[in-house]
Amino acid sequence: MSEDSIPIDKLVKIYRKIKLEVDTLTKEYDTKLEELKSAQDEIKFALKDQMQALGVSSLKSPFGTVSMRQSTRYSTNDWGSFKEFILEHGAVELLEKRIAQTNMVQFLEENPGVLPPGLNSISEFNIVITKPTK
Repeated sequence: MSEDSIPIDKLVKIYRKIKLEVDTLTKEYDTKLEELKSAQDEIKFALKDQMQALGVSSLKSPFGTVSMRQSTRYSTNDWGSFKEFILEHGAVELLEKRIAQTNMVQFLEENPGVLPPGLNSISEFNIVITKPTK
């Protein structure tokens, strides 16, 4: 029996059943993953505390080497000023390479025929099945 001969209602019913199972498994996975990551974090904090108390930045055990490294992440709570700063200092390299999708759609709608060099776009159709309304 080909997919073309299966009634749409049946295909939708089967799809919804599979989606429900996928959602259930995903929730179980996410819950277990979060528990494991939380346990890892507790162990990392305990290791950090002990290493700081010993005054060391690395140590070896029979199960692996532990290294404590400092990392710094940057963010801003004032994008307007940050944008002005970047323009003033010509420091575009402070930004990551990605296109703001919603802003690009808006730009293209407001500027028909104006395309940035090297712009690629991929359009595809997706099937979305939602729960029936009650």
